[in-house]
Amino acid sequence: MPQAVSHRTYPGRVGTRAEAAPSEDRVWLARALLVLIDPRPVFAALRDDSEDAARARQEPILALVGLAGIASVLWTSTAGRVMDDPVYDGLVVAVWAFIGGAFYGLFGYFAVGAVLYGGLRAAGSLGSYRRARHLLAFACAPLALSLVVWPVRLAVYGEDVFRTGGSDHGAGNAVFAAIELGFVAWALALLLVGTRTLHAWTWPRTLEGVGLAVVITALVVVAVHVL
Repeated sequence: MPQAVSHRTYPGRVGTRAEAAPSEDRVWLARALLVLIDPRPVFAALRDDSEDAARARQEPILALVGLAGIASVLWTSTAGRVMDDPVYDGLVVAVWAFIGGAFYGLFGYFAVGAVLYGGLRAAGSLGSYRRARHLLAFACAPLALSLVVWPVRLAVYGEDVFRTGGSDHGAGNAVFAAIELGFVAWALALLLVGTRTLHAWTWPRTLEGVGLAVVITALVVVAVHVL
């Protein structure tokens, strides 16, 4: 005589599973900072491209992309003259930088991510477009960190950094520009290290994949400015 199947619940196991996802989320939040100090383990962890792993990375990726976008938009020529219009004050500029930077970052995340994906595929990568985007996001951590320079720059030049012909010129401003370029170089170095670590490639192959993506991106940027 068949026995009834017992449907039992095990609260301990359910609790363990429920706590697993938040724990993994916290790990990736920590890795968003760790990538600045010890990047190889962080990029090696990107090899897990499962849905659960990708979901756990969403929050730190959004934060890195948004902050990097804000930092990038603040160095555009538009930012350098946004307060030429007397309608704009400091609060409006802050809102503009936040919203505009977020959109700028998201656009770069998907557009440059697509170019990086193409470059890596041309070099022989079998990874997904999503993984290429995640690689790019974590490599942009130095750009997000570069926002720490802005309180100092604003303390030195004030609102002149957002006006044409302000006091933000000469050797002092060149130092700030050089620091920003240093953060950009740091991000590119992380992208190279991350690509090599993630794919276990040689340096020549890494330079081939990343270099193609960088060249295409640079040509598009130049074309946009020329047109």
